[in-house]
Amino acid sequence: MKQIISTDSAPAAIGPYSQAIKVACSNMLFCSGQIPLNPQTMEVVGETAAEQCEQVMKNVESVLKAAGLGFADVVKTTIFLDDLADFAAVNEVYGKYFPDKQPARSTIEVERLPLDVMVEVEVIAIEK
Repeated sequence: MKQIISTDSAPAAIGPYSQAIKVACSNMLFCSGQIPLNPQTMEVVGETAAEQCEQVMKNVESVLKAAGLGFADVVKTTIFLDDLADFAAVNEVYGKYFPDKQPARSTIEVERLPLDVMVEVEVIAIEK
């Protein structure tokens, strides 16, 4: 059985997807990628990859919180960057949210992201 997770504290879906899906039989949460949108205005936040990553991580945190979870419950992340030259700046911001027990991670350079943002992050978390 699956449960759709939705919160007004993170940007609403801008397409045919859910913010996250919690799979009850396995206590897993699969979060859609978050981009740097202000959830109230739905406007892009930040002009640099680091600034955008900060907003992305706040949005991820809001989705996790809506599911009763936090960053400590994340087991896998995927970071999408429009330019791998921004890796170090994004990594510095991202690392603040995972000071201990860092999850497995992939980082991928893509040609283009929704709304031409620089950073998108998706996570998978497990409820303890």
